Amino acid sequence: MITVEVSDLSVSGRHGVHQEERERGQEFVFDVELAVGERGTTDRLEDAVDYVDVARVVQEVSDGRQFNLLEALATAVADELEQRFAPERVRVRVRKPEVRPAGLEGTVSVTVTRP
Repeated sequence: MITVEVSDLSVSGRHGVHQEERERGQEFVFDVELAVGERGTTDRLEDAVDYVDVARVVQEVSDGRQFNLLEALATAVADELEQRFAPERVRVRVRKPEVRPAGLEGTVSVTVTRP
């Protein structure tokens, strides 16, 4: 089983519940994993899932609309990756590094896994 991974992909977005988050924008960090079977073993890019295309999908989904919740953003990215690449499994984790939960040090994140 081959897994294509794109980690620590930083994408600027205007997502969040609060109006100020949507107006000023902020950084979102994505970790994406796609289990793609044996695609790519032929050593031909056209037979593989290109990680450049994976990163572009994340950017397109984030740029395509505003989301209130990380859960909705991660789900939309997972849905689009699933539709475009038909992986056996997809995992999308999105972190919001600028948020301090309850004013404490830490990072919030949401993970969506299919199936």
